[in-house]
Parts: sequence; structure tokens; C-alpha cells
Amino acid sequence: MTQIVVFGTGTFAQLVDFYFDIDSDYEIVAFTVDEEHVDSDTAYGRPLVPFESVTDEYPPDEYDMFVAVGYRELNELREQKFNEANTKGYDLVSYVNSEITHWDEMTIGENCFIFEDQTVQPFVEIGDNVILWSGNHVGHHSTIGDHCFVTSHAVISGYVEIGANSFLGVNSTILDEVTLAQKTVVGAGATIVDDTESGVYIGPAAERRGDASTDTNL
Repeated sequence: MTQIVVFGTGTFAQLVDFYFDIDSDYEIVAFTVDEEHVDSDTAYGRPLVPFESVTDEYPPDEYDMFVAVGYRELNELREQKFNEANTKGYDLVSYVNSEITHWDEMTIGENCFIFEDQTVQPFVEIGDNVILWSGNHVGHHSTIGDHCFVTSHAVISGYVEIGANSFLGVNSTILDEVTLAQKTVVGAGATIVDDTESGVYIGPAAERRGDASTDTNL
């Protein structure tokens, strides 16, 4: 089994520890965080070492790494640690849950974490450092840029392009052939029908348009 060190000790790191342990060919041997945040010798039953000196105890020619940081600062903190780990010489591994539906035509970058119950259609490209939480649909020929975070039950239709460092909230929907600019934040339940500029997009809520009948035009 490939042995890895995980950066982070928060809730996401605990989940990473669980999934890697039961559903991967990787073995977590230690955790690491910036020295100022080291408050114990262990994390989740494994050694905890300062990131500044991690290469001394777990050299990159013998160990790989995964950066388990969430969407803080619009994914920029995870991007920063991703780049620092690369600079230290580590190969950054990706995890794809065994309980997803996908095809061989899917391509995926470094340091991605894909939870269970995804439907990923053919010809999808997923960049580096992307997190897909559980239960999403990613339509054919779509591209998810680097350092993105997609929460649960988002619908990404076909031929969608999602710019780097974007965030998609729970139950959000992106229509076909829409391009999200870099650092687009889509709120929970929002529907995006046109290309975006960098910024925050919320709503709209559904509106009543009349009485229901068998000849209602939807």
C-alpha cells in the first residue's frame, strides 16, 4: 500500500482518515499541520508532526501526501497548502470513492477527493485539488477547474465550465453550456442559467405561476 501523510486535523481530515482506511489502497501513517497549530503528539491515533519539518520524518521520496483542507477563504488556503506540499516534493494523491458511477473517459487531477453517490458522465475533466461532496451529478463534457469545492446534490449539466476556486452550494443547478468565472460562489438552491462573473449568486426561489392542470406548460 502507498503510505501517505495527511495535512490537516479538522473534521474533513477525520473523514479523509475514515475513507482512506476502508476504501482505498493508501495507508495514512501520520498527520501534519503548521507548527503553530500542533497541540498534541498525535491525531486520530497517528503521529502529528509540524509541516515545517515533515520532510525530515516522512521524506517525499518515500511518502505521498493529501491536503485535507476545506473551502476556507474561497479554497485559497487549500490551494496554498497544495502548492507548498508540491514545493516540498510530495506527490499529492487523489481519492475516488468506489460507490460512484463514472466512465474511463473521466480525467482527474492531483489532491482530489470524490465522495460516494456521484454520477459523472463521460468526457468530464476534473482539475487539481477539487472536492466533490456526496451525491452530485456532473454532466458530459463538463470541466471543473482547479481548487473548486462542490457540496452535496449539485447538478452540473453538460458542457459546463467551472472556473478555478469556485464554490457550489447544496442543491445548486448549473444549466447546459454555462461558464462560471473563476471564484464564483453559487448559493444553496440557486440556479445559474447564464455565464457568470466572479462573485456570489443566490436564489431565485420558485414562484407560483397558476393552477396546476394537465395542460400546464412547464
